[in-house]
Amino acid sequence: MAHIAFIGLGNMGGPMAANLVKAGHRVTAFDLVAASRDQTRSDGAAIAETSASAVKGTDVVITMLPAGKHVLGVWNEVLPHMTRGTLIIDCSTIDVESAKQAHAIAAKHGIASVDAPVSGGTGGAKGATLTFMCGGEEKAFAAAQPVLINMGKKIVHCGGAGAGQAAKICNNMILGISMIAVGEAFALAEKLGLSHQALFDVASTSSGQCWSLTTYCPVPGPVPTSPANNGYKPGFASNLMVKDLTLAQDAAKATGAATPLGKHAQELYQAFDAAGNGGVDFSGIIQHVRSLAGK
Repeated sequence: MAHIAFIGLGNMGGPMAANLVKAGHRVTAFDLVAASRDQTRSDGAAIAETSASAVKGTDVVITMLPAGKHVLGVWNEVLPHMTRGTLIIDCSTIDVESAKQAHAIAAKHGIASVDAPVSGGTGGAKGATLTFMCGGEEKAFAAAQPVLINMGKKIVHCGGAGAGQAAKICNNMILGISMIAVGEAFALAEKLGLSHQALFDVASTSSGQCWSLTTYCPVPGPVPTSPANNGYKPGFASNLMVKDLTLAQDAAKATGAATPLGKHAQELYQAFDAAGNGGVDFSGIIQHVRSLAGK
């Protein structure tokens, strides 16, 4: 088993670190938030005084942080304290350019690196069923696989440095757009007098079938495990969807790609967030869709 440092113990990172402990790894963790440190300590990990001290003598370092500036800051801090030839993995969702910069910093220190953002939300983090989208050299990816498999069920090598982040923002742009489409369909069905179950039974086995419908249905009833049955408690919060759609739009502008539906999805989620719904599951966008009918 490996000695792993885990930095960033929030709603995703905390459960991920706990799963590494369950798998038998020795985990040394750090977070700026005391409550997060306390929870991870109770899950069986050792808690370091600083991120730099967390990584000393470890085989693998994993970061799970809010944005690119945080990743670059932490990597600049910890890489000088890592043993040359070890591995660092970033599971945050950040912009592609920051991910590439992080890889370059690691290379200067002789450290193998992987960008490995995740899909699956807090449920996937707790249940160790996440999907990891990985970017980096083949050798680094091969070294990361035995660690990542303890936290997820699917690990995909998407290409070189930053490719994992590219795959993540493209995937979540699809997700944001499709959830709005499903929400609009159910809102229209309500106006037409069609029951939620009837629409689900038809669309889930017809050409309208998609993950946002069959796994994460935005109305209560048809899919009992969806957040709609629990007051839209996340899950995957709407403010995080705003973050990912914004990353996608930034990438589209940088590359000259046309993403009109992605841009509109970003605008709708930004409005939902601005109305005080940032902590609501992203499937709750159906509430915003319904509210537009009265305008």
